[in-house]
Amino acid sequence: MKLKTFTAFIGLGLAALISSCAEQSEVVPTNKADLPVLVQADGSYPVVPLEKDSVVLKVLQTTVDSLSSFETVEAGLEHNLQHMEAMAEKACTTGKKPDFLLYHEFPLTGYSSGSRTDKLKFTVQVPGPETERLGKIAKACDTYLVFGTYATDADWPNHILSINAVIGRDGELKKAFWKSRNIKRIYDDREIMTTTIEAVRDKYRAKYGPEEEFPVLQTEYGNIAVSTVQMDPFIFAAFAMRGTEIMIRTATLFAEDDVMAMARINKFYSPMTNIAFNVPGYNAGESIIVGPNGEILAKSLSKTEDDIIEAEIPIAEFRKNRKIPNFAYEMVRPVLDQYVQEFPLNHLDIPNDTLPETGQDMKALMESVSRFNKASE
Repeated sequence: MKLKTFTAFIGLGLAALISSCAEQSEVVPTNKADLPVLVQADGSYPVVPLEKDSVVLKVLQTTVDSLSSFETVEAGLEHNLQHMEAMAEKACTTGKKPDFLLYHEFPLTGYSSGSRTDKLKFTVQVPGPETERLGKIAKACDTYLVFGTYATDADWPNHILSINAVIGRDGELKKAFWKSRNIKRIYDDREIMTTTIEAVRDKYRAKYGPEEEFPVLQTEYGNIAVSTVQMDPFIFAAFAMRGTEIMIRTATLFAEDDVMAMARINKFYSPMTNIAFNVPGYNAGESIIVGPNGEILAKSLSKTEDDIIEAEIPIAEFRKNRKIPNFAYEMVRPVLDQYVQEFPLNHLDIPNDTLPETGQDMKALMESVSRFNKASE
């Protein structure tokens, strides 16, 4: 059997399997009585006391080399760690003293193409040796440090996770934010293979709790959340309802108007940290920090080079008498209740050894479970 035919055959087999699983676990109504309080009815939200009135965000836009370009993964990690350390040293010794150091989606591993088997080689664990080493930077600089990475977890074998790690001022890991969901249909011939909360939602909820679907980290510098999601207003509305004050976003390419709109609509501050590289046809770099009125507070002028931008946030004044956004939920609820989400939850809740091997296999799987496809048949 030719390789192309074999790949298609495997993809169809996976699609049939996931379709069967999805049909067995169509949308299951959530028992509200079983849920913790996720949103305060009076528009307030949980906080811890602020340590100071203003905080400084520093966005570290960096170049990075993919681990696949090195002779060994260890050599690649060492190279990229040294670059992260050098950028942090510069950020911590020039300009205002940072309270948050914010790296992009893949400053440690770089972006890796290829199959699942290939990508699994270029991951780290959170926590792990890398977070311990980056923790030394955070402690020495007395700052929170946030970075994204490809990761694996023993509790989720064979899954490739997209994690945003938050390291505290004491050098310890404070939170590992899973990506909520992947953007769909961005490519014609494939879908993103990483496992998100949406893809295994029921098992994720059972393991970590419903409050961890849209977690907010309450810090002495404000309430923060971290996400790599793009073009998905419902996701950011949920984070806003949960009390996010600083919505940290990481990317490998992004749309500036998306960040500005989400900050303005949800009334939060939102830095977007982007990767920098020079590849024809791609506009990388140009990281930004956006205020709650959608205004750009700082922006990198480079698309291809390392850069550091910063902005000071008057967090105490911002928090004063603040409430969560007043969305028109009751008005639009009749429409939302009839909306059918195209791709069902839990579409990667399948045996670990049958997870899609390629982006093409992932597309076959997603097309097989698409409710829109089924409705038009």
